[in-house]
Amino acid sequence: MENKSGSAAALDERAERAKWFCEARFGMFIHWGLYAIPARGEWVRGAERMERDEYMRYFDEFAAERCDPREWAALAKRAGMKYAVLTAKHHDGFCLWDTALSDFKSTLAPARRDFVAEFLEAFRAEGIRVGLYFSLIDWHHPDFPHFGDRHHPRRDDPAEGNEARDFERYLRFMHGQIRELLTGYGRLDLMWFDFSYDDMSGEKWKAGEIMRMARELQPGMLVDNRLEASGDTHGAILKADPPESAGDFACPEQIVPPEGLRNELGQAVPWEACITLNNNWGYHSGDRHWKDSSLVIRMLAECVSKNGNLLLNVGPNARGKIPAESARILGEVGRWMDGNGAAIYGCGSSGLEKPEWGRFTRRGRLLYAHVHEARAGGICLAGMAGRIEKMRLLRDGSELLPGRHWNLKPYPEHAFFFLNADTLDNYPLPDPAGSVVEITLRE
Repeated sequence: MENKSGSAAALDERAERAKWFCEARFGMFIHWGLYAIPARGEWVRGAERMERDEYMRYFDEFAAERCDPREWAALAKRAGMKYAVLTAKHHDGFCLWDTALSDFKSTLAPARRDFVAEFLEAFRAEGIRVGLYFSLIDWHHPDFPHFGDRHHPRRDDPAEGNEARDFERYLRFMHGQIRELLTGYGRLDLMWFDFSYDDMSGEKWKAGEIMRMARELQPGMLVDNRLEASGDTHGAILKADPPESAGDFACPEQIVPPEGLRNELGQAVPWEACITLNNNWGYHSGDRHWKDSSLVIRMLAECVSKNGNLLLNVGPNARGKIPAESARILGEVGRWMDGNGAAIYGCGSSGLEKPEWGRFTRRGRLLYAHVHEARAGGICLAGMAGRIEKMRLLRDGSELLPGRHWNLKPYPEHAFFFLNADTLDNYPLPDPAGSVVEITLRE
């Protein structure tokens, strides 16, 4: 029997935990809380340096009378999303569950509801894996550093000195809230901590204790890398022998990495690009800079082609409704996924160079050509002459014959296909967002 080093065994355990994650490929992020009322994004209190009492006005209004997480879950399912993550607590410290450790929670606001419980029930009922986002930062707690902190709303006020603040007491509170979420709501598939910066990183949070608690209470649960990283850093997860606090997957923010993420040994590291549908995570009534469904579909294909996932965000409004534009875009994505999901779920890198007309994804012998650009001549599968058993347009299973045209004779080492067999061309594309050809490779 092979004896593996501790680091190799740990990486194997991570791969086992992440199997479902690498099959799912597409998830929904939900940013929602008090910040939906001012409707200027989730960082509104920090960005506008709001006083505590000023922000508490929104607590007194938080009724969320039209919030139905079953609608959120149904939308995610129609979009083809396989997992979802809800902000149980963002940086403002407002809790969407019935925590025993704070009065700043939805069950004491006018809503009088435990939205974490409702979210989990609704998404599990649709067969969607569930995760919770938890901010390591808490601007509401009196012991979290104020003056001089990079992000706190009162960071510029010398009167908000930190001499009397007890950070150890804050950590006991924060760890206690994490324990509540890990023990009070059944099995969780994923825990999404956010985020580390400056010296507020790793053991400043007692990250080792947090990870040991997570592994003990939820042994199969995935944990992200932000106990010691942020959206613009990957941290120790890319090391050959990562510490326990490095987590199970990386989460680059608002970007699809130029290449898939690999550790120092060259091994693929699980990752997801977390990206907004407009330019804000939380609801922003003035932000109409929407990504259209074609862009979302192409981002998803790009992520999968690099062995990654796409975690796409929605921000429900103050009433608890996902904006109609978000729902429309996700509906269009879902219709594409209904015919082409096989090129996404369980797929990864093809090992081939990126084609000039789109992307490749692959699962075993099945190679998927995501055609993103209409072309006048045959679509080239570089170096693949003699390697193809058959080709089908994925959305309807219709046969595509290998390209045999007089002008292809100078390129015997390549294979070609035409999406339009009658006219021997590839315009317009059958699906402008991404026409996918399933190519069965020879053994």
